Amino acid sequence: MSFILRGTRIEDLPQLVDLARQFVLLNLPADRRVIGRKIERSLASFGGQVPREEAEYFFVLEDTEEKLVVGSSMIMAKHGTPKLPHSFYKIIEKSHVSQDLGVGFIHKVLRFSQETDGPTEIGGLLVDKLYRKRPERLGKQISLVRFVYMALFPDQFEKRVLCELTPPLTEEGRSEFWEALGRRFTGLPYQEADLLSQNNKEFITSLFPEGDIYLCLLDARARLVLGRVGEQTKPAQYLLESIGFRYLEEVDPFDGGPHFGAPMSQILPIKQGRRMVVRETHDAVYNQHGLLGFVDDDGEFMAALVSYGNLGENEIAVAPMAQQTLRLEAGQSVFVTPFDYPRGRKEQV
Repeated sequence: MSFILRGTRIEDLPQLVDLARQFVLLNLPADRRVIGRKIERSLASFGGQVPREEAEYFFVLEDTEEKLVVGSSMIMAKHGTPKLPHSFYKIIEKSHVSQDLGVGFIHKVLRFSQETDGPTEIGGLLVDKLYRKRPERLGKQISLVRFVYMALFPDQFEKRVLCELTPPLTEEGRSEFWEALGRRFTGLPYQEADLLSQNNKEFITSLFPEGDIYLCLLDARARLVLGRVGEQTKPAQYLLESIGFRYLEEVDPFDGGPHFGAPMSQILPIKQGRRMVVRETHDAVYNQHGLLGFVDDDGEFMAALVSYGNLGENEIAVAPMAQQTLRLEAGQSVFVTPFDYPRGRKEQV
């Protein structure tokens, strides 16, 4: 086993900046100061030093043989507070009928909404492009590890989990939806507005139109991308769908990207996982495969995809190589969940 999943450390900063340079991700830009602050916030969050409204957990995927950070993912414990509301467009249908003409139309409209008591949000999913085709399905590992941590500490998160997926963008990174709508009401370019909104929501409430917006009045290019997922993001969509996430008929007010969500208790890695205790044995049969996570004696969260065998209702034996790599000791309490699920579309992460 050459890959482990863990909370990020200060010394990961240079490699995370290099990883972020491969992508254009607004919530993880290739900016040393921004990523440095996220690492510090994550360390404080794992240490229980910040309130839920401010907690962010930053996970990394490490190639232990090459000593390289090759993936990342994040959890925002609460997305939507009185200070920074969660903003979105709800897509609803409105019927218009003319009795005189004997005709009627059902229109889809966008209705601007905000939540001040919002859900937990997942995001920041990156995998080094050189590692994406590995047979270990590393993208799936770094994505699902977030739910392993949630299962260990459910009280640190909301009962609902949200994921905002990236829609198709132009080659220049421009959003056709933003150009057709948001820019006309704010005067701001897409990336500047989205970056600003991470710390300041006032301009959204003040400048966005209050009434319903009929989709038929938008530019055709904007309608075409509304609620759709970009090609590079589709594997993440398929994975989320396979574990219980569903499209919420909501879109991001900046780029029109779809929002997927699920009750935390119904997300399959959480629902089908179990708390177990590691035991030593010399005759175990390691005939099961799953994602295992725990918090070690130093307070650091560690996880990996391991082979294991059940010894009883609440006891397992972990394959020696994985046990050695994770520095697992007998008596350690862990959470283990299946890595594959029977229902849903086939993911390719």
